[in-house]
Amino acid sequence: MFGLFKKDPVEKLRKEHADLLARAHKMSTVDRTKSDALVAQAAEVEAKLIALQSGKS
Repeated sequence: MFGLFKKDPVEKLRKEHADLLARAHKMSTVDRTKSDALVAQAAEVEAKLIALQSGKS
């Protein structure tokens, strides 16, 4: 019953990854160093996402 409102962890990571990439793109015109840091964070999230999907399949 309470599991009904839980988000799928894969979907949560996808949303976080997309958000980080969007922020990195926006930041790239202002501060390249911060943009690179956001892209690195997005890569870490993507690695977690791939690991989660490979374990699920």
